[in-house]
Amino acid sequence: MKRLRNKIAVLVLGLSLIISCHGLEELNENPNQIGSENVDPNLLVPTVINGVGKTVVSLGFGDLAGVMQHTQKDGWSSGHNAYDWSNDSHSWNGYYRLLTNNKTLIEKAENENLDFHQGVGLVMKAYIFGLIADLWGDAPYTQALRGDEGAEFFDAPFDSQQTIYEGIQADLKAANILLSKDQDSYFSIQDNQDILYAGEAAKWRKFANSLSLRYYMRLSEKEPEVARQGIRTIVSDPQTYPLILQESDDANMPYIGNTTSDSWPTNTKFDTDSQGAYFRIKMAKTLVDMLQELEDPRLGVWANKVDVPLVLDPGAPDGTDYVDENDGKRHVSQDIVDAYENTVGFPVDYDSLYVGLPTAMTFGAAYNLSEDVNQGTLNLHVSQLNDIYKEVSGPLLQARLMSAAEVNFILAEAAAKGWITGSAEAYYNEGIRQSFNAWQVEGAYDDYISGPAAYSAPEDIIIQKWISSWSAAAEAWFDYRRTGLPALETGQASKRAALPLRFYYHIDEIDNNSNAAEAIDRLEPTEFKGGDASNNSAWSKTWLLQGTNKPY
Repeated sequence: MKRLRNKIAVLVLGLSLIISCHGLEELNENPNQIGSENVDPNLLVPTVINGVGKTVVSLGFGDLAGVMQHTQKDGWSSGHNAYDWSNDSHSWNGYYRLLTNNKTLIEKAENENLDFHQGVGLVMKAYIFGLIADLWGDAPYTQALRGDEGAEFFDAPFDSQQTIYEGIQADLKAANILLSKDQDSYFSIQDNQDILYAGEAAKWRKFANSLSLRYYMRLSEKEPEVARQGIRTIVSDPQTYPLILQESDDANMPYIGNTTSDSWPTNTKFDTDSQGAYFRIKMAKTLVDMLQELEDPRLGVWANKVDVPLVLDPGAPDGTDYVDENDGKRHVSQDIVDAYENTVGFPVDYDSLYVGLPTAMTFGAAYNLSEDVNQGTLNLHVSQLNDIYKEVSGPLLQARLMSAAEVNFILAEAAAKGWITGSAEAYYNEGIRQSFNAWQVEGAYDDYISGPAAYSAPEDIIIQKWISSWSAAAEAWFDYRRTGLPALETGQASKRAALPLRFYYHIDEIDNNSNAAEAIDRLEPTEFKGGDASNNSAWSKTWLLQGTNKPY
């Protein structure tokens, strides 16, 4: 395995050597560039999957977890908590580098009639371009990745978001066919190189169709008839369109844990700083409160209990502040609480079990009477992430590209809309069951589903889908934009009084691609555009949201 990882690392380096600032070119002057004629496609498969998996975690456990209030940071937090983004915040260059590698995979597979590898390449192409369209809107697509054909392709036109979504569906349909054969009919598969499904074509086929289902539901407000017909076609023919319906088929990429680059991002083995990522990231109060309201056992999987709960001693003399050795709690008098609340602007949270960090608060490091107000430190009165997130790898530390929980919630939403037969409640329950299975709390399912989490309205589906997207919050953001759910509120330090809707086009793209201006003009500004100089705002609507009145 060590020699294999070294080979992969060398391959990644070779494939990434020469990519211009556009993120779109393959310069044929580069003598070291690895093309389809001299590379083993089996080595490209883990390169692409690994890149996509780390991207999903970077988004869904990073800034978008802050936007969707799964987590908040109490240090170096402006991009995470307050969406203080601009046109130098998020670049798509890495996405197009992955697509360049993936293009080589597809070309090599086509040249050698490797249907499995071609199918995998099409699924990953759809996944990456889907992220680009979801995050930015219009983007280079039909003419992208052609820089090796001449300078005229360096400034690729920006295709419409609609065109990209249509191309995604076409690629996934083709992948479904390529991956529909008996396993024995495929050749040249190296199971250990497929770090997602170990070379099982049937599971990749389920992934392709589940991803297609995701993108049809993405259109539910913009083009409801297209969405309805697409979803109905898939669901009505399970033999032709098998789906990820069981947690065992989830598209999860594990972390290896040998180096910083292949370890879970909040690990404390390679990041030994006492103000490192693990100590900066806390669970958000929004999510903690919801999980407590629902008596949700996943809370204990994702967060630690507070180290030292707070207790108010109402009649205690002013200045009373001590930790009782008998109950392990910090006892404080009313004057200390009043002084804190007047300064910080948030009430003290006396919950003895779990305390989350409020949204975009100004003095996050001081929250809940913390005695260490340095940025990103251990707050004894706020829940830290569970200790599993200190590890470099583990059974629950996965890049979660797509899950059975998500698919069942999509089906629940489709049933609630009357687009498919079946019970919305039954699909909803199954979505929760599969999420519980994924987080290894399946034994608590029966009590949970008969308690406060029992299905009562279609809104419950999106709330549970939001919860289940923990560590993969990008998908929750995309759902929020089309539904307005959950009804999240901004905080006192938020850049605008509404959640953002997209990433800004990066300044490099604006300056170096003459087609960017047309794409920016096609964006629709909202009342929250603020001081942004053009329509290139995180608070502008892409094609998908225009005319839908969603989420605002």
